[in-house]
Amino acid sequence: MEYINEILEKIKKEKDGKFYEATSAFLNSISNYIEENEEIFRKKAILEKLTTPDRVIQFKVSWVDDNGINRVNNGYRVQFNNALGAYKGGLRFHPTVDLDTLKFLGFEQTFKNALTNLPIGGAKGGSDFNPKGKSDNEILNFCKEFMNELYRYIGPYTDIPAGDIGVSGKEIGYLFGHYKKLTRKFDGTISGKPNTIGGLLGRNEATGYGLVYFLNHIMKKDNFDIKDKKILVSGSGNVAIHAIEKANELKAKCITASDSNGFIYDENGIDIDILKEIKLIKKQRISEYVKFVKTAKYFEGERPWNIKADIALPCATENEINKNDAMNLLNNGIKYIAEGANMPTNNEAKDIILNSNIVFLPAKAANAGGVMSSVFEMSQDSNYIYWNFKKSDDMLKENMEKMAESIYNEKIRSSCDYQTAANLIAFKKVVDAIIIEGI
Repeated sequence: MEYINEILEKIKKEKDGKFYEATSAFLNSISNYIEENEEIFRKKAILEKLTTPDRVIQFKVSWVDDNGINRVNNGYRVQFNNALGAYKGGLRFHPTVDLDTLKFLGFEQTFKNALTNLPIGGAKGGSDFNPKGKSDNEILNFCKEFMNELYRYIGPYTDIPAGDIGVSGKEIGYLFGHYKKLTRKFDGTISGKPNTIGGLLGRNEATGYGLVYFLNHIMKKDNFDIKDKKILVSGSGNVAIHAIEKANELKAKCITASDSNGFIYDENGIDIDILKEIKLIKKQRISEYVKFVKTAKYFEGERPWNIKADIALPCATENEINKNDAMNLLNNGIKYIAEGANMPTNNEAKDIILNSNIVFLPAKAANAGGVMSSVFEMSQDSNYIYWNFKKSDDMLKENMEKMAESIYNEKIRSSCDYQTAANLIAFKKVVDAIIIEGI
């Protein structure tokens, strides 16, 4: 633990709270393995290399709003680690974006990508620009100026950004269009594009579908059937909606969904068509659901973790499950938690869950479907072909199940929980690459 503590003390001094939380949780979960190999890891400065980004790119984004007023935002790209392949990770446009957040996300992305068995490294980027309330013209202006600064650092064999919070198909289209204009190349550098400009059919569904494929495979290994199981879902964006959709296909019953204002509870199971209409088409608040489904209830300002169910799928945002929520989940009979969002369970809550009988499936594995499909898109674009939905979905299912199988086997082999098993597999892959390449 001495080596780990030295590294964490250095990070703590930098006052990066989220990054410290992520690195602390990760390194402590595999502390036994690190201690067993401490001599060689110290000699090669492995932990220093793994917790220090390869580079941090920060830039000013100056753009003009519809009133002719100049606005300035901060832009970032954290290229965290490329030991296994080109940097890969999303762009986030949200007022809360800062370097601490992006370093934590880039660190997590590195190990998530390692679990996919695909040749990609880890990165994250974005801006404190908020697209909400902005006109299409303002978003376009911002995206052009953002790409003016970013384009020289990315490329199909260097760094391939994708979408994240606040960066939908519209923003990706604007970013990619300006990238093409600046570079005079169509090389698929940005993933998550609309299908008409090289995007992958099934990309929008991939994270939510992949979450359920992963969960279902682990449940089968434990001789459980997802059919008829009650599922609590938080969020109502792409991940949550498509997780509900896939779970419904497998005859499970998703009974909640939420947004930042509150959550809905429908004991008969969420009607996915109504939910899609409200959230994806009309862009309304989740509370509108109860106007169409009279048996449903809406809980203002609350989260769905105090409802009795079998499975919980947190698909909203970071740290949405705290210590009290974890106790609620435990007391309400939850048997499986599979993370659809990035780090939705804080460390205090994880400690409670991991010391209970709940099976905990961590985000870096469970929500890896999105980045998997991004690599499929890169492959599609490099070959100048379009795949149909079935092909991309079949590949997603196959790869998520392979990953689940490898993590299950590591869990049995190392006599540990799924989080530790996933961390061990990812850590070993990245470290082996660093040593082999001498970086």
